[in-house]
Amino acid sequence: MPRTAPSRALAAALAASLIALAGCDGTPDDEGAPPVPPVPCSAATATATTEVLISGMQFVPFCATVAAGVPLTFTNADAVEHTVTSDAGQPEPFESGLLFPGQQFTRALSTPGTVRVHDRLHPWMSGSVIVQ
Repeated sequence: MPRTAPSRALAAALAASLIALAGCDGTPDDEGAPPVPPVPCSAATATATTEVLISGMQFVPFCATVAAGVPLTFTNADAVEHTVTSDAGQPEPFESGLLFPGQQFTRALSTPGTVRVHDRLHPWMSGSVIVQ
């Protein structure tokens, strides 16, 4: 069945839209994303803190230490939305929901051990919190 000019134009527009959207997840360009920090998180490399910034598309510090029961605040200092989500299998799972620029999420963890976190929107963003 031959295509009419309008149907060819519609097909071309649809194809162009699909090509433009390929790989687009609704977030800023992921090119140049910071690599996962090469230094493993341990008590020797951790930074004692009660605040972690989400800045430059990474958790800063990416390896934090906090005392059990002490609130730890994550602050989105970037210009885009992020989440703070515990990795699967954590003893105290949590999810911040969307954090818009300037918003904070606070959580007190009571189980000693290492808690891995990530950003659901930007999967290369990860960090660890050592709860002591």
